[in-house]
Formats: sequence, C-alpha cells, structure tokens
Amino acid sequence: MTPILSLSSGSNFVEARKNDPRYKDVFTFIDSYDLPNVDLSPYIAITVPNLIDQEFMYKHRDIIRNFLNEGKVLSFSGHLFREWIPGASNFLPRTIRTHHDYEVSVVTAHPIFEGVRTEDLTFNKGVAGFFARGHHPAPAGAEILLSLPGGEPVVYIDRQSTKGTIFVHSGNDLFGYGNPAQTSWKIGHQLVAWIREEHQRLQQTREALQA
Repeated sequence: MTPILSLSSGSNFVEARKNDPRYKDVFTFIDSYDLPNVDLSPYIAITVPNLIDQEFMYKHRDIIRNFLNEGKVLSFSGHLFREWIPGASNFLPRTIRTHHDYEVSVVTAHPIFEGVRTEDLTFNKGVAGFFARGHHPAPAGAEILLSLPGGEPVVYIDRQSTKGTIFVHSGNDLFGYGNPAQTSWKIGHQLVAWIREEHQRLQQTREALQA
C-alpha cells in the first residue's frame, strides 16, 4: 500500500507508535526536521502529532500547503499556536468547572468514529479530559465531527482551505488509542482507512478536472 508519512517529534508517544505492530506497514516515520529534504511525491498523507516544533512547521508551512494542493491529506492532533495549517486557528483552552465540561458529543456521524462510544472518548481509566481540553475554531464550511458541551469543535474536516483535505483534532494522537478494553482502540485503523479513501476521492476529482 502507498505509505503515509508520519512526522516524529521525538516524544515517547511517537516512539510507542513506531513500535506498535498495528502500524508496521502503515507509516513511514521521519524526523520532523528532515521534512524539507524529503521527496513527498510517494505519500498520500502526512500525519503530525502533538509536541511537534510548530515554529519549524510555520517556517516551512508552504511545504504543507503545496502537499495538500496535490490532492492529498493532512492529519493533525494537538494544540496549534502557530498558523502553519491552512485555514486553521490557534487552540483555545476550555474553562473547566467540572468533569462534565470534558464530555464529548457526536455532531456528525463518521466512519472514523464508527462503533466508538463517546464515554470512551471522554474518559480514560475513569479520568476525563484526555481527548480534548479545548478546541480550534473551525474554518467556514468545515465538517464538524465531535464537539464539547458548548458546541466547540474538537474534531473537524476541512475540504475548503486547499485542494486537499485537512483533519484536525484538538487533543492527543488518535493513533495512540490502543486499549482493547475500550471502543476507542478502533479509531486508529478507521482513521487510516478514511485517509486512504479520502485520498482516492481527491485524486479522482483531480483527474476529472484535468480531463
């Protein structure tokens, strides 16, 4: 299968994914600082985790935009504080008064979260807040998948800002959910499947426009 490029921030979370047998044949991992020197043409998508050097990503933001404009996919999980993702806004933390402020709700049903209980997103080992503690204001026309109690979007898909597709989640790496005791373990592979299907759709649209 055509590989998905995963940028490594050097954190333990990314190292764990590198060693996860579920993703052995899914990702090609590179150090994020090697991005400007890598030929991106073989890859259908780039995944970017939290703890990435966003000043570096901002400096090289045109690489991301150009990649997307080739009809490809970007997946980001984390808290943005620099404008390196087209159309995206900086992270806004939510004021928390009780654990109910962390409750995640489905706005639009989507294959990425099919079969995943919202309780398994809100809580991890009985503790709330791991999935999202705030949000990124979504760009106009974005598809909102999940939200916090005030309607703040914590997962959205943006097909408007570029000729590609941008998936943004305002929390920890979605590929890191691997506890089989919770339904959230399904997210990683379902996200990979969606990325592949989305890339195929984008390329079909691109070919039709060029015909």
